[in-house]
Amino acid sequence: MRGCRCIAKTAGGIAALMLVSHSVQAQSDSDLAKQLSNPVAALISVPFQFNYDANVGQNRDGRRLLLNFQPVVPFKLNDQWNLISRTIVPIESQSNVAFNSGSQSGLGDVVQSFFLSPAKPTESGLIWGVGPALLLPTGTDRLLGAGKWGAGPTAVLLWQANGWTYGALANHIWSFAGNGDRSQVSSTFLQPFLNYTTKDAWTFGVNTESTYDWNRHAWSTPVNATVSKLLKFRKQPVSIGGGVRYWVASQDSGPHGWGGRLVITLLFPK
Repeated sequence: MRGCRCIAKTAGGIAALMLVSHSVQAQSDSDLAKQLSNPVAALISVPFQFNYDANVGQNRDGRRLLLNFQPVVPFKLNDQWNLISRTIVPIESQSNVAFNSGSQSGLGDVVQSFFLSPAKPTESGLIWGVGPALLLPTGTDRLLGAGKWGAGPTAVLLWQANGWTYGALANHIWSFAGNGDRSQVSSTFLQPFLNYTTKDAWTFGVNTESTYDWNRHAWSTPVNATVSKLLKFRKQPVSIGGGVRYWVASQDSGPHGWGGRLVITLLFPK
């Protein structure tokens, strides 16, 4: 279950952490804010996503703090194609997530994704990207990672018009190597999202970050509602936002009820 939860981070929170697939030059705050609603952009961004969940575990007396460090770096392959690298580095602190488990703090499993995406939207306005997602067994504690190497496909498609961004991101990861004493990983991640960005660079968003564990036949599904604002400190654009989420489905050892999220994203437009 731990490894599957790490895979879900790929999504995660992901709604405030997405990019757009065309070049960025002298854009307005609103334009930059829109790009943070779109996962395949030619824009370097460095999000720090803080998550807090209570009511964790079967007895619902556990707590979990999670910082996802999520650098996104685009590479221009040619005039037609971009390659977007997105790394999810989870740093966790938790207590009472399992019976007599005590507390754990450290690094979780890293998820590395690559999206090959057209440099411009299609005539219909569709923006898309496809590529591989990799699970790296970097967890520093047995309860912070799956102990498995994994890989699988990932894809995103979305549309943007009149301030609205809507679409979905998905991946599936299977384990293929790692600690033989640990459970195999077979997990599907689904993230439909809907965002609206105003002319003064406020963004209102809602998404789900659903993970289905095919080994346990169980869903983990938080619904996230967030608000963010793009600001500039001197010349540095920064998006600051936060919101709440509610776990509509969760495994016994996972979170239940309400949680919170804070996201600070540094942007580096060309």
